[in-house]
Amino acid sequence: MLARTRVRLHYIEMNSQFPILEEHPLYFNHAAVGPWPRCTAQAVEDFARENMAHGSLKFWDWVKRDKALREQLAKLTGADSAADIALLKNTTEGISTVAWGLDWKDGANIVIPAGEFPSNRLPWLAQRARGVETREVDIRAGSDAERALIDAMDADTQLLSVSAVGWSDGFRLDLERLGSACHERGVLFFVDAIQQLGALPLDVERCHIDFLAADAHKWLLAPEGIAVFYCRDSARPQLNLLQQGWHMADQPWDFNREEWLPSETALRFEAGSPNSLGQAALHASAGLLLDTGMDRVGSRVLANTDFLIRALREIRGFQVSSDTAMNRRSGIVSFRHADIKADELYRNLQKNGVFCAVRGQSVRLSPHFYQGEQELVRAAEALAHMV
Repeated sequence: MLARTRVRLHYIEMNSQFPILEEHPLYFNHAAVGPWPRCTAQAVEDFARENMAHGSLKFWDWVKRDKALREQLAKLTGADSAADIALLKNTTEGISTVAWGLDWKDGANIVIPAGEFPSNRLPWLAQRARGVETREVDIRAGSDAERALIDAMDADTQLLSVSAVGWSDGFRLDLERLGSACHERGVLFFVDAIQQLGALPLDVERCHIDFLAADAHKWLLAPEGIAVFYCRDSARPQLNLLQQGWHMADQPWDFNREEWLPSETALRFEAGSPNSLGQAALHASAGLLLDTGMDRVGSRVLANTDFLIRALREIRGFQVSSDTAMNRRSGIVSFRHADIKADELYRNLQKNGVFCAVRGQSVRLSPHFYQGEQELVRAAEALAHMV
């Protein structure tokens, strides 16, 4: 059994914001769906009651919240301006906006890591119908994942697209190194940030990221159906608009105009009515993360990962299948057992209140910053008890 004194973790007091700690304290499945904080649930309830009682009489308050949310997301992503932020339905919509919006050059190719989540694979593969090759690179085969991706690029490479953090095992890429290589070569750089944004700090400017997409329902602790899409100002003219509608113009409520020109900002990618309920929720969740501080959140997440890796190494038969190098760690820890199949491990963990996921031949754990030593020790004890 893991000794409680082995690791001393500073526990962030977030109990009041996360009632799930009372019912399901070992909810280690934020890489799938994150539970809402109390403030987020309250924001949704308040919006619903307001709408029930007043309809749209407070519509201009919704507009102010829309503006504030874009500013929050600019801070979370490191964007220079809220004008670079669009609010879309999900990560897939953001990826598809780029995949189908770009004018691909003759003989162009796209480079992506092998084993990407379908959302960061299928839209690129579909460009084959437009004469574009997609090169899938096994980034785990060698010792230098970034070099493997860089070496796969050539004079015809138009775009590199990666997941900041791998969905199955938490493998984290050096976005700054990849972005610098793309910037030097004139290659566009797309990042699927759904497994990093809200868990670890991120800076699109420092990393030379041209496009970024991340759904809100994982580490951002908000609902499905709303996502952040970042598009660098210099890259926006390169994307053909796939939809047209009233909301994509500046001052979209001016219905008496004759001309409806797309906004020069990222608003141009939002054709129709906004998800006002989702905005209310994400505004609350983003505010909680920013108030806590992403450096503090990231430190807590990585401390949890360190604890789990140490614990698994101490229990006979367990093997960490995630890359444990410090620069590869994220909020995800995947593991297997020499004699027990992943499905059986998963069922037993669920039965013991450790909520997780199976990905491939491994079990995936993904605790968030508001969880600490108390929860981690209990999970380690459950694992030890199984063997």
